Amino acid sequence: MKVKYIILLLLCICTSVAAQDNINKRETNHKHHHQEDSTDVFFRHLQLNELTVTGVTGDTKLKHATAPVSIVTPQLLQATPSTNIIDAIAHQPGVSQLTTGGSISKPIIRGLGYNRVVVMSEGVRQEGQQWGDEHGVEVDGSSVNSVEILKGPASLMYGSDAMAGVVILHAQPTLAEGEMRANVSSEYHTNNGLFHYFLQMAGNQKGFVWDARYSDKMAHAYKNKFDGYVPGSQFRERAGRLMLGVNKTWGHSRLTWTAYHLTPSIIEGERDPKTGELVCSSVSPKSYSKSLPFQQVKHYKLVWDNSLNLSSGYLKAIIGYQQNRRQEYEESMDEYGLFLKLQTLTYDLRYVTNEWNGWKFSTGIGGMYQQSDNKGDEYLIPDSHLFDFGLYLTATKSLGERWTLNGGVRYDHRRLHGFELIEEGEQRFTDFSRHFNGFTGSIGTVFNVNDNLNLRLNLARGFRTPNMSELASNGVHEGSLRYEKGNQHLKAEYSLQADLGLDFTSRYVSAQLAIFANYINNYIFAHRVEEVIDPDYLTYVYTQGDARLLGFEIGVDLHPIHSIHFSNTFSYVDAQLTSYVIPLTSDIKYLPFTPAPKWTSELKWELFHHTHSTVSSHAVHEYRHAHPKNGFALNNLYVAAGLDCYLRQTHIYRADDTETETPGYALLSLSAGTDIMFHSKKVVEFYISADNLLNKAYQNHLSRLKYADENIVTGRRGVYNMGRNITFKVVVPIRL
Repeated sequence: MKVKYIILLLLCICTSVAAQDNINKRETNHKHHHQEDSTDVFFRHLQLNELTVTGVTGDTKLKHATAPVSIVTPQLLQATPSTNIIDAIAHQPGVSQLTTGGSISKPIIRGLGYNRVVVMSEGVRQEGQQWGDEHGVEVDGSSVNSVEILKGPASLMYGSDAMAGVVILHAQPTLAEGEMRANVSSEYHTNNGLFHYFLQMAGNQKGFVWDARYSDKMAHAYKNKFDGYVPGSQFRERAGRLMLGVNKTWGHSRLTWTAYHLTPSIIEGERDPKTGELVCSSVSPKSYSKSLPFQQVKHYKLVWDNSLNLSSGYLKAIIGYQQNRRQEYEESMDEYGLFLKLQTLTYDLRYVTNEWNGWKFSTGIGGMYQQSDNKGDEYLIPDSHLFDFGLYLTATKSLGERWTLNGGVRYDHRRLHGFELIEEGEQRFTDFSRHFNGFTGSIGTVFNVNDNLNLRLNLARGFRTPNMSELASNGVHEGSLRYEKGNQHLKAEYSLQADLGLDFTSRYVSAQLAIFANYINNYIFAHRVEEVIDPDYLTYVYTQGDARLLGFEIGVDLHPIHSIHFSNTFSYVDAQLTSYVIPLTSDIKYLPFTPAPKWTSELKWELFHHTHSTVSSHAVHEYRHAHPKNGFALNNLYVAAGLDCYLRQTHIYRADDTETETPGYALLSLSAGTDIMFHSKKVVEFYISADNLLNKAYQNHLSRLKYADENIVTGRRGVYNMGRNITFKVVVPIRL
């Protein structure tokens, strides 16, 4: 298998070298060409390099970012069919998702997830008991305009937990002075009957800005070729957002309120002992009503975002309050068993200087206070408090037109306190406190060899404290189907990661290569013990050892002729324990739940494309000339075919039947989209896509449903992922 990866790498390097030899011959022609042809890949790459990213040390041009950053544009988000926001970005190289049905997805970056990935939304950390397998990201995808994915330790800017990386969900920017706009959109999925509609209105009048949104989504059970309809996979999601603020020459001040309600039924995967079929729930497969067991998740957020422009830079202050309420209903529609209530107050104050003599500095302080309470009759973790703060300083230096250096240092302090609980005369949780101090930093450089080639090198130290589940859990974790016990003696995790990147772009080909090596001390994971606490569940205890993760992402985009490009990406990570309290064997050699190697490929043909709001391309004018009576035209019309290939995953944590191997599979997709214009104005956007076109029955290696009950008739274990699904989406922009 490794030989194949090496061959693929050599082919990509050879392609880049061959293209480099022809740059000088094309340079003059290219400069004239890309000003006129908006579909040219090189032109679009130049635009992308001019984007400003915020996930690194302050606001930075993408081409000057030393750490690896991926950007998911608004156009790509709009055209990607998904059931949640993490599902929408999971096709990015180096990014995967841990799923439970269609409504719950957790981001995995380069083999690491849970509390090792920080999700930023509305400018603050998204906090919602993310340590749980079945705890997704409680953010409405309709309110996300674009996404930054920072791959690698980002503790310098975000403190504890940002060891694997950061997912930054950006809301739509405020409109220009005097503008008012509205949007109405709707989509439908054929497999699970998902129906979604979204309403939005925003404006800017004399510096007073506002943005109001409402989203409603519902789906019945999904189906696949082996299982038929999967009981318990239906869900309902409703969300709202209201932003009010002022934009002035001195800066801005904005207050944003969001509410998110998700009611997912729980897929238990129980089967009839005679037929092997999934046991039907109390509702029909095509019912949108919830069925037992189910969860009720509510997340509320209030964020005050302020920015003050100064002569030497700007001062930014963000204060956020979040409340997460998670209830599980098992026996009755009206009585919950588990009820976790989490309240979080976050604060962030930073000062960023203007560039002076090639130097740019930023410094700040940030942290949070959390209170977690049990309000139900079942317990997994104790009531707890958390307080932390971090101080950091970063610096960026431009050396001429070619070199950029940046780096920084940070200090973090975190205190956790768990409270005692006596249940029926026995001690369930003990009273304890833990203090953690962390010193982190990073240093990196970018060398812009020329306008076509960039080289990146970055070295970063990450830091993560154990969460309350790892320290003090003592109960049945329904999401993991096991009894979990914490370990109050766990140490903080530290990582050291090196990244090497190469970006090359020419008129006919662009290529990216990112190689990383990540070494983690005190890596925390759960392992099985012989102790029996609940006879219906196996017992797992948290422990730790040292680990290392090696891997790469590579991408090649070929643009041989006008309006056609062929893009390919390949992602691979190898994650292993390097030391443990017992001798390492083949059963415990690999870290659990490492994503399978992934190759994605897309062939896209852009028939009519223009980047401006008016329709002026020759092709579109020809179309309008052919239809003079109705005045309609098409813009941004494309058709695409995609192939997602997941290789066989044999690098698994075999001990205690924690994981099983997953065979490889390939999924074919087709998609198309266009803007419909009337008198040079866009009146509607239309998208259609067909995923898993061949109705392949498969199980993703990171699907938790893979380990449900075995079908005694077929011998297949677990529940399979969704079968063929066709999505229709319509967006109607309204200019007021």
